[in-house]
Amino acid sequence: MLDSKPLLIETDFPVTKRVPLQTLQVNMGYLCNLSCSHCHVNAGPRRTELLSLKNTELILQILEKYQLQCLDLTGGAPEMNPHFRSLVIGARKLGVQVIDRCNLSILQQPGYEDMAEFLAAQGVSVVASLPCYLEDNVNAQRGNGVFDDSIDALHKLNNLGYGVKPELSLDLAYNPTGAFLPPPQEALEADYKRELAERYGIRFNRLLTITNMPIARFGSMLQSKGLFADYMRLLKDNFSEANLTTLMCRSLISVDWQGGLYDCDFNQMLELPIASDRVRWHLRDLLSDSGYASIANSDIAIGDHCYGCTAGQGSSCSGALISDT
Repeated sequence: MLDSKPLLIETDFPVTKRVPLQTLQVNMGYLCNLSCSHCHVNAGPRRTELLSLKNTELILQILEKYQLQCLDLTGGAPEMNPHFRSLVIGARKLGVQVIDRCNLSILQQPGYEDMAEFLAAQGVSVVASLPCYLEDNVNAQRGNGVFDDSIDALHKLNNLGYGVKPELSLDLAYNPTGAFLPPPQEALEADYKRELAERYGIRFNRLLTITNMPIARFGSMLQSKGLFADYMRLLKDNFSEANLTTLMCRSLISVDWQGGLYDCDFNQMLELPIASDRVRWHLRDLLSDSGYASIANSDIAIGDHCYGCTAGQGSSCSGALISDT
């Protein structure tokens, strides 16, 4: 696979400052039941990297010490980590909002049939990846049969109250299927709600549009097809200064499967450490007041890929940074 990191390190992206920490975003590991073409972590069924029990215990200590608002769990398929349930239960006991970034099809796999019921019982917010409401587009990006599994999983979540009850949030996440920016989020959300309701009787709360990052599997594809320079030009030509103040990295710390700390999930995949006086920070460093203060006062580590978060409406794990209007 072609490495895009050398093409991204030198950058003229604006200096970005951190604000008080609100969210700990944790990668539970790269093990996944799917191998999606846009996946920026190269997750798949053969990956063995998984967050350890010791590190999940450190996460709970950090959540409690700093009274953080949100624990955002990603993967791979985060549900496939054997410590997923205990981490969710521990965080919810602390009153922390937990987000599960779910690929939907995992809820249909053997051994995970009761996962949806567990999520509902714990009041976990679900952000479910569904790159299109059309079967052919989803299967082309994620594999044959994934669309049907996803629809069945959405029915299961709806039947449990997701997207229906206010305490059970169900958001869908859209990634473009190629080297282009997402369309306006609000207009696409209206299309998703109409089509999924009319075709399948499915309800959900919000659609989150997320720009594909020119890293890992997607970055390699761009290079192999000679599209990398054009895609970077697209991101830079659509840079919006208004998005700088709401970048997700400003109030978030990303944790990798080994407990290493980064400014965001994308920097994690590029092995671009937090811009501080140390090469690599770990969860245990956050437990010391001096370590927390050092990280809190550091600038965000940046690269050319950061233009992906500021192009057009902007992009974050919570969707567009500005509204269509």
